Amino acid sequence: MSILQTTKAILVLADGTSYTGYSFGAKGTTFGEVVFNTGMTGYQEVLTDPSYSGQIVSFTYPELGNTGVNPEDEESYKPHVKGAIARNISKRPSNWRSTESLQDYLTRHKVIGIYGIDTRDLTRRLRSSGAMNGAISTEILEPDELLMELQSVPSMAGLNLVKEISTKEVYEWAEATDKEWEFSHRTNLSDGEVFTVVAVDFGVKRNILRRLASYGCKVIVVPANTSPEDILKYNPDGIFLSNGPGDPSAVAEGIATAKTLLEAQKPTFGICMGHQILGLSLGAETFKLKFGHRGLNQPAGLSQKVEITSQNHGFAVTEESLGADIEITHLNLNDRTVAGLKHKTLPFFSVQYHPEASPGPHDADYLFEQFVKLMRDHKK
Repeated sequence: MSILQTTKAILVLADGTSYTGYSFGAKGTTFGEVVFNTGMTGYQEVLTDPSYSGQIVSFTYPELGNTGVNPEDEESYKPHVKGAIARNISKRPSNWRSTESLQDYLTRHKVIGIYGIDTRDLTRRLRSSGAMNGAISTEILEPDELLMELQSVPSMAGLNLVKEISTKEVYEWAEATDKEWEFSHRTNLSDGEVFTVVAVDFGVKRNILRRLASYGCKVIVVPANTSPEDILKYNPDGIFLSNGPGDPSAVAEGIATAKTLLEAQKPTFGICMGHQILGLSLGAETFKLKFGHRGLNQPAGLSQKVEITSQNHGFAVTEESLGADIEITHLNLNDRTVAGLKHKTLPFFSVQYHPEASPGPHDADYLFEQFVKLMRDHKK
């Protein structure tokens, strides 16, 4: 496509900064919190991750779309981002797994994007000023007019997006990681034993469910507003608290549910928002990070051991608010925020990052094994 055939688009930030570029994907106007992701791969997993609901994602990697998209790499049934920002896009993908171009995929799902802007400048601005609301438009090309429209968009702080994302129906997940992609030799540790896990869906990713199934779990996914009594009717061996979008402290119903479930002392594992929900249910507090952690190369660890992890979150558990019965197991080694915790005497643990490694490294996959061992020990 020549530059003469492109449609102009603008990006406006809440601080009044504007960028002029070109449209890709759907046409129209969209609003959301503008954040950046530093991953060099995995744009399709990012776009379809429910945790990005309500956000416009800027990719720091300079070109998107080279490998196209395919059904196998989707983390949910559709993209959940409010918009996408790129330096450049490839309109002709080249990959044997590709079934559709990124441009056509976003158009089909009505996701608005802008490319041709200086994403390095945008990233520096978000790092110095913090993540902020923004708007992309192919219709309103006057920055001041679009900025006026943007003023009514609520801040991510205090926003409960889980109720819009969570499943409306209970379903069972049995699909494991495809054998061609299986990277762990430890998934046979169940020896045929099946562990029933109820996954509370705050915005769960498919590959988390696949990893649980790969480790011998029968996974029952329930809506976030399911009562503790209904969850316990399944007589689960373990409880899983999933990732999800928005401000965790605003998910009052989920926190109350988790608090009641903890009284049953079932092995409990939380990832991302599930980690924050677990912390809040144990009496801790959370706070909004300046610009969040979003990428595939975030170092986490403690006591001389480092894991390279995939992360996507804008909130964190406040270390000072943790009780004496809670142990910090991991820190984000870039800024020393809490990245993992466990109860000292009860079978509860969680991490702020994504051990399912989709996209991302496999360093933390052992956490699923740890969950299975916890359930086996609890059974005995």
